[in-house]
Amino acid sequence: MIHFTVHNHALTVGSIELLGVSSAASLQIGDTNFVTLYSMFDTPPESLIVGPLAPFPAPEGAGEALGESLEEEDVD
Repeated sequence: MIHFTVHNHALTVGSIELLGVSSAASLQIGDTNFVTLYSMFDTPPESLIVGPLAPFPAPEGAGEALGESLEEEDVD
């Protein structure tokens, strides 16, 4: 039997800038409680297949984090 233990201690991510994530990959930052499966094909719109839906809970301190506001920002 294999036992795998991870100690993240005080891991902090300031900001991330992405151009994209490939179709066979995922980007995970922080603890992952739920993952939802999406599969899309280049055929009709009804080909979008959505797996089991389970929302991610809001992370601790999300209200104070940059870019985490639910309010729309005015852009002039």
